[in-house]
Amino acid sequence: MSVMVIACYRPKPGKGAALFELMKAHLPVLRAEGLVGEEPSLCGRAADGSFVEVFCWKSQAAIDAAHENPNVLAMWEKYAELCDFVTIGDLAEAKQMFSPFAPVDLAS
Repeated sequence: MSVMVIACYRPKPGKGAALFELMKAHLPVLRAEGLVGEEPSLCGRAADGSFVEVFCWKSQAAIDAAHENPNVLAMWEKYAELCDFVTIGDLAEAKQMFSPFAPVDLAS
């Protein structure tokens, strides 16, 4: 059974554009490793500049495998250089009944 997750990334100062470029490769890398399906992610941007990405792993086993996969770990290291990982609860929008985010297209 797939597992839907919400991942939130707050760019470090001056790193927003580089983070956005890395995010475009996120799902393709996970797909190449067999960890996610073909469904696209949904992505939005919070007022503070944080990105919110919603996507589905193939399973909990795929999530566990990602934590041991050298290609995924290398990508996550790049993420750590460019952003801070935050929770959806850290974003002001999450305190609203219908959390509004500006749509972001990761496919282009």
